[in-house]
Amino acid sequence: MTDEYLSQLNPPQREAVETIEGPLLIVAGPGSGKTRVITNRIAYLIQTCGVSPYKIAALTFTNKAAKEMQERLRQSLGQSALRISASTFHSFCSMILRQSGDKIGLANDFVIFDDDDQIAVVKRAMIECDIDPKRFSPRSILSAISSSKSQLLDVDGYRTKKSNYYEEIVSRVYEKYEEVLAQSSAVDFDDLLMKTYSLFEFDKSILQKYQDKYLYLMVDEFQDTNIAQYNIAKQLSESHKNLCVVGDPDQSIYSWRNADIRNILSFQTDYPEAKVISLEENYRSTKTILKGAKSLISANTSRVDKDLWTNNTEGTPIAVMEGYNEEEEAQLVIREIGRISESGGYSLGDISVMYRVNAQSRAFEMACQRYGVPYQVVGGVKFYQRKEIKDITAYLRLILNTHDDISLNRIINVPTRGIGQRTIDELTRVAHDMEIPLFEAIDKVTSLSNQEMDISVQLGSRAIRALSDFKNLITLMSNELDGSKLVSLIESVLAKSGLKKHVQSDDQAEDRIENIQEYISSAAQFSELQGRQALTSFLESISLVADIDSLEDGADFLTLITLHQAKGLEFPVVFVAGMEEGILPHMRSIESGDPSELEEERRLFYVGMTRAREKLYLMRSFRRGFRGGSGPSAPSRFLSEIPDELIMIPSREQTSPKPQEKSPKKNTGNQLRHMHATPKKPQKESFSNSKKPKPRIRRVVNKISPPNSDPVYKTGDKVKHHSFGDGIVLNTESTANDVQVTVAFKEGTGVKKLLASFAKLEKTDQ
Repeated sequence: MTDEYLSQLNPPQREAVETIEGPLLIVAGPGSGKTRVITNRIAYLIQTCGVSPYKIAALTFTNKAAKEMQERLRQSLGQSALRISASTFHSFCSMILRQSGDKIGLANDFVIFDDDDQIAVVKRAMIECDIDPKRFSPRSILSAISSSKSQLLDVDGYRTKKSNYYEEIVSRVYEKYEEVLAQSSAVDFDDLLMKTYSLFEFDKSILQKYQDKYLYLMVDEFQDTNIAQYNIAKQLSESHKNLCVVGDPDQSIYSWRNADIRNILSFQTDYPEAKVISLEENYRSTKTILKGAKSLISANTSRVDKDLWTNNTEGTPIAVMEGYNEEEEAQLVIREIGRISESGGYSLGDISVMYRVNAQSRAFEMACQRYGVPYQVVGGVKFYQRKEIKDITAYLRLILNTHDDISLNRIINVPTRGIGQRTIDELTRVAHDMEIPLFEAIDKVTSLSNQEMDISVQLGSRAIRALSDFKNLITLMSNELDGSKLVSLIESVLAKSGLKKHVQSDDQAEDRIENIQEYISSAAQFSELQGRQALTSFLESISLVADIDSLEDGADFLTLITLHQAKGLEFPVVFVAGMEEGILPHMRSIESGDPSELEEERRLFYVGMTRAREKLYLMRSFRRGFRGGSGPSAPSRFLSEIPDELIMIPSREQTSPKPQEKSPKKNTGNQLRHMHATPKKPQKESFSNSKKPKPRIRRVVNKISPPNSDPVYKTGDKVKHHSFGDGIVLNTESTANDVQVTVAFKEGTGVKKLLASFAKLEKTDQ
């Protein structure tokens, strides 16, 4: 049996399997077979070394990974695999707390609060502390509490650490938050870790019990551990030192989830006697892809050096392709999919399109719908199904057609405007009894007295006023429809409805703002039309996307996925979209000035590159839509870090559609050979149809320069924001496509950093 599973391993893999005593760091490059090593190491411990399955714990980060590990162990070990503690960190700690948590005052029947529960507790805590949830984001405060717990800082520890006013607010809420949890006999996800650590520190006999129970501890994806998780692992292995950690610093991409790359980088310092084994043979990618990834990641300094290699074929060059804008970028991808499907025999399930931010999926979804390509968006809803997008669309539909009861119901109290469910129920009753649309019912109940009505209305004066304000709002925006440019109309609706302020104060503001900006950019395609015609055409185009029936399970899908979500996956063909400064790397990492943030962006791209087995395409746009406008985009600096000899830049003739070909009809995805066709409504500016010289990718790092040398706003300017009110400009800073304005607002709003083109600040000191 030993030879059976050891003979299939390469020498470093076998060494890792047979090293069972003392601390062990396995630096596993992408595609190097780390899961095989972990499962075979466990099998070796049980079958060759005679270790009881009960003495082994293997910890990872996702239920999916834990289930995969358990299934592989079951295939190797049979029923004995069920006796191995193979689970996530959180499940493992929950089990310990159920058994021994009473030692620190935790009932064994505690409940675990999910995200929504936690937010509710934070809001309650804020109210009890007399802190306005509208002034301080409950989600942001919860994030600060979570970060504190991941660093093993309890209330007292955080209070000692606090250094500014905001942290004082967090400290007060944190204390009350913990009181509410205790009163509810509840814990949050971070408590599962922190309380386990505290239990082991409080009662050494409990710690000894689990040290004796788990003589061998293995931690997968070690680069993703936070401080609490690493310290628990050290506690459990303190007596026997049989701690095996597997990971790759080059794939550490979750710092925003409190993962700490220093854990894996400092492992040898914490354990000087540790053996380090590098798994460097890649079984996944071609030589070309691997060489490109190695060259890229070598620019990082926070890493463990390793020499990745493969016996796979050389493969084709890495293709770098440029579209004029994001729409043509998507069209190029679909046409290339059609070409390689016909010539190379790839199916849609073999292919993935990866991107940095969710908003980038919009153009690809539209292209898939245009060409009838079945697709799935992994880890999220389709672009036009996202809440903020559906909300603004509902407003637009309602101002176009006030008889649209579905849209009215969606946004009548979004953002909240004092129209509760009882009011909506009464309004619905009136509309039903009078057989009129809801908006007409609002007009009736707010314009006429009850005596003039054919039916009694059970609404108070406050509800009547709220409905009247809503009616006036919709009427005002409807009056702006005729003669307005579509982009201007959308921006006006966002402002007047309160949606912009609502989104900006949301706990996921960054993603939601990016989605709205992408939405505005898509509307800019209808700039040649005006008013009602433009809005009608735009909403019709959205309906064609949103109303497509769901595809059958098991169908052959093109996978659309973010780079973060792609971790742990692989595909024969990978397209990485948005290879531009400000997208990848993200503008936030550029503006932060923190080299570690830029290194994480490079690691994220490295993860994307190494998902590809056979073909890798790097896509970018010459111009990218930005908040309804369009501006030139600089190529990502990461492109210049891939050796020229590994790169192929297809000619325009290879990638442009052929004029004689017609647009395909709707199909089931089996007619990909027809996807070279010209889109029905090609971009006017698309250089595939232009007589101007075709631009080529310049593989250099472009310096970011201000959009103009004389900023509109200067320090000391008095300005007015439609939501935040009056303020004074403290600072201006140029970005790639905009100007960031720092403003101190009055009335408790505080200091805000705004992008000038989006904020539309009005000067008041002229």
